[in-house]
Amino acid sequence: MNAPAFPLPAITLPGTGKVFSALGDEVTVLLSGEQTGGAFTMVQVVTPPGGGPPPHWHTKEDEWFLILEGRVEFWTDGVWKEVPAGTAAYLPKNSRHTYRNCGDTPARMIVHAAPAGFEVFFERIAEAFNQPGGPDMPRIIEISAEHGIYFVPPEGD
Repeated sequence: MNAPAFPLPAITLPGTGKVFSALGDEVTVLLSGEQTGGAFTMVQVVTPPGGGPPPHWHTKEDEWFLILEGRVEFWTDGVWKEVPAGTAAYLPKNSRHTYRNCGDTPARMIVHAAPAGFEVFFERIAEAFNQPGGPDMPRIIEISAEHGIYFVPPEGD
């Protein structure tokens, strides 16, 4: 029998998602592209105080965030804006952006990316980030470019 042309329902129980550590964040895959038929990825991100990825943009995916706990700042259009827990943020592809934990406790967020593939990026970058001699930055930049993600210096920081 052939597989259906649409995704099957998927449930990820607490503590069962794949966990990756990269760029200072802990990322737990809650729903992968495999589970959603490539439609989107859903992850939980825990960012330590002062942490967050370098400013960047995506050429393939839109991202949206729900801040569950902690204090988070988003950088978009050259401006930092602090947002409280409960905030939702949408960052479309090709927008230059980043976030950082501006508080003194870990921040926890749910992040979606569509289409899927962001979880594959994180798995690959985690391997390059967690090398015995420290992060392999040239490899991280190469993997990022393969996934259509490019780093930029922040403006107005």
